[in-house]
Amino acid sequence: MQGTDYQDLDKTPEAIIGATKTLAANTAHLARRLKDSHYLSV
Repeated sequence: MQGTDYQDLDKTPEAIIGATKTLAANTAHLARRLKDSHYLSV
C-alpha cells in the first residue's frame, strides 16, 4: 500500500496546512485548559 509522502512534494497542500494549524490551535487550547484546571501539577 503506497501513500503520498508530503516531504517529497514541492509545495505543501492547503488541506495539510489547514489541518496542521487546527491541530496546533487545539493542542494549545487543551494545554491551557489543563493548566487552568490544575489537572497537571508542574
